[in-house]
Amino acid sequence: MKMHRKAYYVLAAAFVVLFMGNLVYGAVNIPIGDVLSILTGGEAEKASWSMIVLNSRLPQSITAMLAGAGLAISGLMLQTLFRNPLAGPSILGISDGANLGVAIVMLYSGGLLGGMTGGAYFTMILAALAGSIAVLSLIIYFSRKVRSNVMLLIIGIMIGYLASSVISILNYHAAADKVHQFVMWGMGDFTGVSTEKLPYFAFFTTAGLIYSLLLIKPLNALLLGEMYAANLGVKIKSARISILLCTGILTATITAFCGPVSFIGLAVPHVARILLGTSNHKHLVPVTILSGACIAMLCNMLTVIPGSNSLLPLNAVTPMIGAPIIIYVIINRKNLQYFN
Repeated sequence: MKMHRKAYYVLAAAFVVLFMGNLVYGAVNIPIGDVLSILTGGEAEKASWSMIVLNSRLPQSITAMLAGAGLAISGLMLQTLFRNPLAGPSILGISDGANLGVAIVMLYSGGLLGGMTGGAYFTMILAALAGSIAVLSLIIYFSRKVRSNVMLLIIGIMIGYLASSVISILNYHAAADKVHQFVMWGMGDFTGVSTEKLPYFAFFTTAGLIYSLLLIKPLNALLLGEMYAANLGVKIKSARISILLCTGILTATITAFCGPVSFIGLAVPHVARILLGTSNHKHLVPVTILSGACIAMLCNMLTVIPGSNSLLPLNAVTPMIGAPIIIYVIINRKNLQYFN
């Protein structure tokens, strides 16, 4: 219990520091006193700082926080469902479905992403959601037909390959400038969710996070194996569909708004397990959500190039944190008892 409390305290402190760091640190360094004054309705030394904090950095920080939390909890649920420590949100092809929807709109619409405003931008978001929902519907359909989680995992991977194949064909026939825009979108970005779009993004991700909290009991039961879980009164098919639906909502929303963000969903659940030393989802779920939010905000800060107005691609930064964690897990897999 003491270890659990210590993990909560450490993550809570890290969360506050990183959130404030995202508001203070950037191409323009704004003193923390001015940031606090702006957040509490006061005035800053420079009028432009209020615009930067309220219209740029605050939405970006909230986006990173929610996206990191959503991807992390999606990864945890999939790893538990498939009893595979290397499962992640993109493993079932849901991200590839979103990519396909965006590819159709971005590569063959009249405007590029950089010029999209209003209805055109929301068309891209709806296309991403439609692609994700289409793949999710297929996965849920096959989950009713296939009892084995391993087989369902393989089906998801194959659906992802099919979506990637279609995207490759679309890229091959599209104009070079549009292909470049699509590739840039595919690198991930927390800056694309403006103040006007943030309520929509926050609604769906928050709903998905709350949904995940309601799945703690079946997730713990699945740790014992499906036969034991069934004996405990858990309806395996319903639990599987609920986990897939929750994961699908979160992955689809985050991919649609932020692009396909790599490694966070795969690596963060392992960070939470190492911090806690337990596989009990009663503690693991909230710690994973906090860890995901913290690591995403850290990655968002690392994309800033000091002294420059440009940013590094998000997916150029996430592997720096995620890859060492996955290597550690693979090397120490025999000593890390996650599913018991």
